Amino acid sequence: MTDAILEADLTWTGSSFAPGIQIRIGADGRIAEAGKLNLEPTHRLRDRALLPGFVTAHSHAFQRGLRGRGETFPAGAGSFWTWREAMYALVSRLGPEEFQTLCLRTFREMRAAGITTVGEFHYFHHGPAGDDWSFDELVLRAAAEAKIRIVLIESYYRTGAIGKPLEGGQLRFHTPSPAAYWKQMDHLSGIIGLIDPRRQSLAASVHSVRAASREDLREVYDEARRRDLPFHIHVEEQRKEIEDSLAFYGQRPMALLLETLGTATDVTAVHCTHTDADDMQRFVAGGGTVCYCPLTEGNLGDGIAAVPHLRSLGGPICLGSDSNARISTLEEMRWLEYVQRLAGERRGVLQDRGGSPSRVLLDAATQGGADALGLEAGRIAPGQWADFAAIDLTARTLAGWEPATLLNALVFGASEEAIAGTCVGGEWEG
Repeated sequence: MTDAILEADLTWTGSSFAPGIQIRIGADGRIAEAGKLNLEPTHRLRDRALLPGFVTAHSHAFQRGLRGRGETFPAGAGSFWTWREAMYALVSRLGPEEFQTLCLRTFREMRAAGITTVGEFHYFHHGPAGDDWSFDELVLRAAAEAKIRIVLIESYYRTGAIGKPLEGGQLRFHTPSPAAYWKQMDHLSGIIGLIDPRRQSLAASVHSVRAASREDLREVYDEARRRDLPFHIHVEEQRKEIEDSLAFYGQRPMALLLETLGTATDVTAVHCTHTDADDMQRFVAGGGTVCYCPLTEGNLGDGIAAVPHLRSLGGPICLGSDSNARISTLEEMRWLEYVQRLAGERRGVLQDRGGSPSRVLLDAATQGGADALGLEAGRIAPGQWADFAAIDLTARTLAGWEPATLLNALVFGASEEAIAGTCVGGEWEG
């Protein structure tokens, strides 16, 4: 691959769309230069605007297989916990071929939605025969075929509830010990080197405080810090999770997490739907990031997180597609704001100092996710991966745009028809 010079009609500078911006992409798939370079473009993208590619920092690709299922409630109102039983039923019947097909379908749909990077929070490790870890490689191979950048967030999952053994479909998530977990991480590092080293990397995780003892949680996190890997964990998505933690430990999950780890450096907590304000303040002060998944949280009836409080603390935010019931970063962005408007009965809840919610939401959907995954991506700047989403300026849902209104029109009015294509590491699709 030789150097390429991209020039779209408009390019996102980090604060606005500007014309005349050129991007030089090096042979290594990274941005070498960006600005008014006065070079002859090798790729002139007419009727297009360039954004950093979207990042979904939290995904369970196989759950795409539940789309359209579990949306009728003959026994009355459902809940997260009734949905989870449907998810376990899917887990119990999935063989390797169908599992990989589901992952590939998810990743291709992500590319079509402008997503160039997925943080795949992966705990579905084993085939039907037992602890073979074979499904880990299937995720990586599906991502390579879709040519999407992936951070495999390998998840530790040892207990089915706090202090209780795994049962049923959970057995396919089984992690015997921290030592076994890190042995598999070393194996995966070698696999990535063979499959797609430019677009694939690893992060560490414990599924939740209900999936591991305090000792295992601390051991996995400490080793992740030693290896300089990001660490992700589900935290306080459901009230019952908090009740169970209080009953067993006498502490809420976030307080337990902070006491156990001693810090929140490199920690991304997913959901935090019901996190206590003081606990959140301590988490942010310790260096933590929160990943919200508005479409899944709405689909499952999780509740409404106190996002304005997190913003007031200066806490970093990223976005995830989680269950992939609907894959649309555009909708994730707008619903992060819209849910807060409904809760607070006011508009412009998550605005920046210039009064723009759209810039805050775009940052969460790009650089916020990249930072949470430990990637040099999410920005159009030298040294970053050349990962872009191209916007079709002739799209019906953007009709009437002006440079000053384009981002607002995209975030609050457009659908995936406005995504003309994506570029990952300098390679275009769409």
